[in-house]
Amino acid sequence: MNPSTYRDVTRFLSRIGVDTRFLSIFDGNIYINNQRFSRFTSKRQELFMKNFSNFTIHKSKVFQKICTRASRVLAKSLKPGEKIFILENDKCSTIVLDMILEPYTRKYGIKIFKGDDMDHKIDSIALPLTLDDEAENVVNCLLNGNKIEVYHLMNDYSTEYQTKIIYPLQNVPCKWIKSWMEKLDQECKYSRFKSVETVTLDFLEDFIPDVRENILKSALFISEEFVSDKKIKKS
Repeated sequence: MNPSTYRDVTRFLSRIGVDTRFLSIFDGNIYINNQRFSRFTSKRQELFMKNFSNFTIHKSKVFQKICTRASRVLAKSLKPGEKIFILENDKCSTIVLDMILEPYTRKYGIKIFKGDDMDHKIDSIALPLTLDDEAENVVNCLLNGNKIEVYHLMNDYSTEYQTKIIYPLQNVPCKWIKSWMEKLDQECKYSRFKSVETVTLDFLEDFIPDVRENILKSALFISEEFVSDKKIKKS
């Protein structure tokens, strides 16, 4: 998007009372991250479209759920003014991470860089680890008799790039991402490989709708207990 058009859009939205910190603005599109917090009412949307008729406004409950879960992670992970790098390893991951992080350019003043390799001095790398990845890792540990560990706790720092790693999608199920991308007519590579872990989770989901969330919660509880135990023994 042309920088001047972007400035005109954000200024106009702010002027009519819309909080752009809860909108993602991309190439002639506005994606609502949180309907209530954005205050982007029907009347304000009509007023906006009269002035920017070439734009499209997207209202998706699935996308809002994705953004809500991601915001809980980003509130703890991001610092104002950080430079965030998104590795362009596949189209789906890049689009999702880019759209989720875009409002934080206004909320926290972050800067986003994308590419196949880092050629900028950055503060964090955003990776597309999902709730499915976390749950499958825990199930794999159980099935193989290994120590249960939470992936994002094990890998919060890149030794290769010497920088922090953040996982905005760590609490987001793949099916939400796939559903949202399909509505946008975007090709998505989040189709899961049918491993033993995937089949196990799909089976359990028929009886326990939030099985992935519950597995991750239990694994986090075990990890926290283990860390607390070590601190007590040291003291």
